[in-house]
Amino acid sequence: MSLNFRLHAVILYTTEGTVSYEFESDLTVLEGPTGVGKSTLLELIKFGFGAGEARLASVATEAVHDVALDLEIGDDRYLIVRSLDARKRKNVRITDIHREERLPDLPVEGESSLNTFLLGKLGLPDNIQAAAQKSKSSKPGSRVTFGDIFKFIYIPQYAINRDIADSRDGYYDPKRKAVFELLFKLTDPEVLSMQSRVNVLNGEIDSADKNLQTILSFLNESNTRSREEVEQQLQAAASEQDDAQEDMNTLREQLDPVIDRQTQTYRDLLTDAERTLAEARAAVQDLIRERDEIKLEKKRVKADHSRLERMRDAGARLANIEFSVCPRCMQSLKNRPTDEDLCRLCLQPDSISPEHAADSYELHQLEIQLNEMDAQHEVAEQQLARAQRSAIERESLIEKLTYSLEERTAQRVTPRLQAFADASERIATARTRQEHLDVALQQWDRVADDAEHVKNLRAEQDHLKATIAARKTALALRRASVLSRIENEFRTTVMNLHLAPVESAGFDSDNYLPLINGKVFTKTLMSGGGSMTATQIAYWTSLITVARETGSRYPSMLIIDGPRLALNLDSETPRAIYQRLMKGASENPHSVQFIISDNELPDSYGVDYPRVKFGYSNPTVSTIRHPGEGLVPRITAEDSSAGES
Repeated sequence: MSLNFRLHAVILYTTEGTVSYEFESDLTVLEGPTGVGKSTLLELIKFGFGAGEARLASVATEAVHDVALDLEIGDDRYLIVRSLDARKRKNVRITDIHREERLPDLPVEGESSLNTFLLGKLGLPDNIQAAAQKSKSSKPGSRVTFGDIFKFIYIPQYAINRDIADSRDGYYDPKRKAVFELLFKLTDPEVLSMQSRVNVLNGEIDSADKNLQTILSFLNESNTRSREEVEQQLQAAASEQDDAQEDMNTLREQLDPVIDRQTQTYRDLLTDAERTLAEARAAVQDLIRERDEIKLEKKRVKADHSRLERMRDAGARLANIEFSVCPRCMQSLKNRPTDEDLCRLCLQPDSISPEHAADSYELHQLEIQLNEMDAQHEVAEQQLARAQRSAIERESLIEKLTYSLEERTAQRVTPRLQAFADASERIATARTRQEHLDVALQQWDRVADDAEHVKNLRAEQDHLKATIAARKTALALRRASVLSRIENEFRTTVMNLHLAPVESAGFDSDNYLPLINGKVFTKTLMSGGGSMTATQIAYWTSLITVARETGSRYPSMLIIDGPRLALNLDSETPRAIYQRLMKGASENPHSVQFIISDNELPDSYGVDYPRVKFGYSNPTVSTIRHPGEGLVPRITAEDSSAGES
């Protein structure tokens, strides 16, 4: 038996009321002309499941508030409600119908989401990754979602005459094939997880091996072939450093006796001479500064002396001036009798005379200062000359002492300088060599670790490959049986559909796609043609029939939009298609559910199965008035309006 997966009803909550459709029969056909909303209803079902991007018509996005799905999975039954509001659509409301219990709301995507819930009901975890089974692939593969499962449940009109579960998209092949194997139990999540890990290990092994080769290349340039060789060279370099250090110590001990008493005396004299030279130079600088200060002070005093002399001269000149008119009242003074010692103007005693001004006290004091400064300047010049001579003598003494020391020690020290330099160079070389070898030793340690890491990764990968191969071997009989039954069922169904271009039909056991005339169907049949559509009907009905007979995870529901698309209703093929659908529904009642949307049904469609008729006056969203024939755009493959997963 396939997994019980049945849609009991779809409820649309619109701006003008509620619209509901029940699907209690094993086969239900939604019949009506193009544009009445059949595809819109099916896309709303897809939207309710959160199974990828739903292509919603404007009537849905503008007039439908919520879509509710009454769904039976296994022994459980749930009501899943999802809003079309841009903000609210990210979560769904779930009610357990049997228990009459409201479950916690779930996000459509992410962890613990509707996707997780639905996959869990199918017996699958939500972390399955479909890895490509190419030997060199390093990608873990894309995560399998319920949307990938839904591609095997719902065949939309825009894909029915073009493609099977996006098989034309090469990048999607690993996931499509993984879903096929999961649904028919030709593999299990653990095998897929192991295959994903095998691919990841390809990348890890390549990366680790590349690092290992890089280190080996570096070590090859270091001229070391093994860790033991590096250790030997490191020990030799350490010994070389010890030997050079010992030679250096010996040279130092040999240099100590060279410094005898006379040499030491010369050095003491040289030190004392250098000290006294510094003192003499400091004294010279002090005397020069003192001399300059005396010059400046002497210049200032001379300026004061000159000023006083000018004042004295001016007083002498002004003393001989006789006023003939009072400068205040302008009265004549010529006939005014005065004593000889009185001022004719103010009649006060005239005590100042040129002779007395010449002997001024201030001028006398300034002249004394100038004489003292001349004496000080002369003394400073003499002291400066003596200090300069002393400095020159000290410089000469230092030069002689330095020459004597160099001459005395040259014959003893110079021959050892080269040996001293050689020993120093040997020590530096040995240290540098040790540093280089330390790095090489660390790299050799990394070589061992990386080689062990690569070995462990390869061992893990080989173990996984062996486990995968063993699992596949255990499933080989089931695989051969299931694929053979699918091929037989598909071949029989195709022959019964009476497709003119088809000479032979088969099933590709590697790609899980139908073969027509010995080739994959997409290379034989034209996209958009009736034969392509009929081939798909044969393929999907064959899958659900074999799944029912072999026991699988395959959901027992199949939704097909437009099975007679591009087919002439008068031809034999449309009648054969519906005969095949009715046969599938009648062979084992309540084991499968077909929901079909079509424009017009052949007369052979039986009365035992319901057909819901729609028209422009009775559209699927019946609460909203239909604008009329030809005024509603069709949902095409290019449409990707408001729906989101």
